[in-house]
Amino acid sequence: MRTIIWFIYFWLYLIAAWPVYLRARHLARRGRTEAHDALVRKVTGNWARCLIALAGGQVRVEGLEHLPDGPAVYVSNHLGYFDVPLVLGYLGDDTKPLMAKAGIARLPLINQWMRELHCVFIDRDNPRKAMAALSEAEHWVSEGYAMTVFPEGTRSVDGRVGEFKAGAFRIAQKNQVPVVPFVIAGTDRMMRRGSLAVHPAAVTLTVLPPIDTAGFSRKDWKALPEQARARIVAARNARIDEGCEKVKKS
Repeated sequence: MRTIIWFIYFWLYLIAAWPVYLRARHLARRGRTEAHDALVRKVTGNWARCLIALAGGQVRVEGLEHLPDGPAVYVSNHLGYFDVPLVLGYLGDDTKPLMAKAGIARLPLINQWMRELHCVFIDRDNPRKAMAALSEAEHWVSEGYAMTVFPEGTRSVDGRVGEFKAGAFRIAQKNQVPVVPFVIAGTDRMMRRGSLAVHPAAVTLTVLPPIDTAGFSRKDWKALPEQARARIVAARNARIDEGCEKVKKS
């Protein structure tokens, strides 16, 4: 029953919010960017937080003091479908567009709202389109937005953090902005791989200190993907070790 209610809400909210979407489009056409972004953030943030709550997610957010002002590139491990609502609902108060798989662009209503968030759809199977998507992401960062990317390019099968692809870091290099690693835990238990059923779970989002890229050499930029990945892995492993210690003491 929980899953049925969740999917009804998922689509019903988007349908009911259509007049608000039209209002957002009107604001955009009139050049009222701040009002547009605030409205879109409010609608999508409420939707995302309710999706997690209806699924039984218990969210803990740590490290928000590390969020920098202004444009940046945020990078994280990628566990499951609930990563996106977690980012939309809990990663600070400003607009942080996401890079998403091109297939999501085919979903009605979701497509429209994600475009209003300035999200970028990337087709990794088409090099020309992938390069165009990276250029679009670079544009939005140059306009002052913070772009969120899952550099593994796909959800983890076993919870391990895979190799980070260089595209996300090219966006940061092009605009000379900080890279902000953050760690997601628990979302893979909310919707398990190969299933659409939703389940309650404890979820954490931990923002790590930003990596200041000012003065980076070519060698520094080349090493950055693995540096960011190593920070995420270390923070993830520390949380696992902490959990094991609590279990031993209980």
